[in-house]
Amino acid sequence: MCSHQPPCPAADSPDPHAAVIVSAHPEQGWSLLCNGTIVFDDTGELLPDGRVVGPRRTVGTLVAAA
Repeated sequence: MCSHQPPCPAADSPDPHAAVIVSAHPEQGWSLLCNGTIVFDDTGELLPDGRVVGPRRTVGTLVAAA
């Protein structure tokens, strides 16, 4: 799918997010990468084979109100 030199990493590679963005839609919250992965602003992904990767959320620190 990628015509860049060097080619972008495949969707199943260790660093798939290093691929070039070919179509960005920030108003809708997603971008299409050159390797066919759709990445969402919430860190979720839709892989080219249809698999879904859920958002990777970090656990925040709760601060008690005084």
